[in-house]
Amino acid sequence: MAAIDTALIAREASNLAKRSNWASREAGVIVVFCIIFVVGVGLVGLWLHKLISARKVAKASQK
Repeated sequence: MAAIDTALIAREASNLAKRSNWASREAGVIVVFCIIFVVGVGLVGLWLHKLISARKVAKASQK
């Protein structure tokens, strides 16, 4: 069984501790991404609603 290299673990832990949070520094960019996502989901939802409504109308007119 291999021994655990504690020096390697300590070095990796210090690298993790040094990381900075990009999202907290660039909050405006995150807000823009969220707005674009919400608008995109809304447009896809509107397109799906129109598609489903057109299918219902077409199916009702065939009867």
